[in-house]
Amino acid sequence: MEQRLFIAACIMYLFAWISRRLFRKNKLETPVSFGLWHSLFLVLILGCAYYIFSFIMNSSASVLPEKGISGKEVLVWLVIATMAVYGFFSARKKKQGARQDLIKVDLDWANTVYFAGFVASIVMFFFIQAFKIPSASMQNTLLIGDHLFVNKAAYGFRVPLTQIRFGEFKQIQPGDIIVFSFPADSPEQINCGGYQYGRDYVKRVVAMPGDKVEVKAGELYINDEKVPLHGYEIFEPLQRLSAPEELDAVVYQSLWEDRKLEDVFGISLRDDFGPVVVPEDSYFAMGDNRDNSCDSRFWGPVPRKNIKGTAWFIHWPLNRIRLIK
Repeated sequence: MEQRLFIAACIMYLFAWISRRLFRKNKLETPVSFGLWHSLFLVLILGCAYYIFSFIMNSSASVLPEKGISGKEVLVWLVIATMAVYGFFSARKKKQGARQDLIKVDLDWANTVYFAGFVASIVMFFFIQAFKIPSASMQNTLLIGDHLFVNKAAYGFRVPLTQIRFGEFKQIQPGDIIVFSFPADSPEQINCGGYQYGRDYVKRVVAMPGDKVEVKAGELYINDEKVPLHGYEIFEPLQRLSAPEELDAVVYQSLWEDRKLEDVFGISLRDDFGPVVVPEDSYFAMGDNRDNSCDSRFWGPVPRKNIKGTAWFIHWPLNRIRLIK
């Protein structure tokens, strides 16, 4: 999503650059051409500003983003269109001196917006990104509606367009809350009842590469030892399920790594899972709301390359401001 933010900033920069050239060559001298230019400027400046603000504040492509256009977005674009129409008729009436003042103000705003977009895209790519929590899978650590910042530098900076990382401040450890792009191999892949391709997830790391993982009657075992509860896990008083059939260990591991195990065992994986061995350069992640979490039990390991960073700080709502642990 930071790439799209960078593109929005580039569009605003290109518009400002073209506008300056057109004005130097007196190509926008007529009232109609000047009015159309100012109208287009308002659409771009307000649209880009809204787009940039949305990313900075709550990342419109958030963890498990909603599809389609929301009512709020329709309202925003109706307001922008109304202002653009008003701007067209208002600019047409401007005299030459007033036009120069309006051009200066417009281009100053364009400079501000594209600069903010460039800075925000760089910050979001290398350092911090904002997300909004839409589900209860990490309850009570993260609640629906929490707005949080993700530290993308903690596990190392990523070289753009590559998987190369450098400058790691810390290693991934069990207990870390990570944000990652869902490990789907294609847009047609179905997990947990729907298409997850391109979505961002937030879960807690519970097992490392090489660890043996098993869930018995809803309880987690790592390397054949029961993992003690840490206080952030929550469970519901449910009747625990058993796997409907047994599979060869090699087949079971293969189905899990291929993200097809859910097709065989369904919801029973919530309570009766494994054993599997976490592959190299991958991690096993689970939600703190153990009985209501679509996690590695259902769709397999989280590759290191998919991990964007660690959940760091809740900044909204005000009564929820805190560091995330």
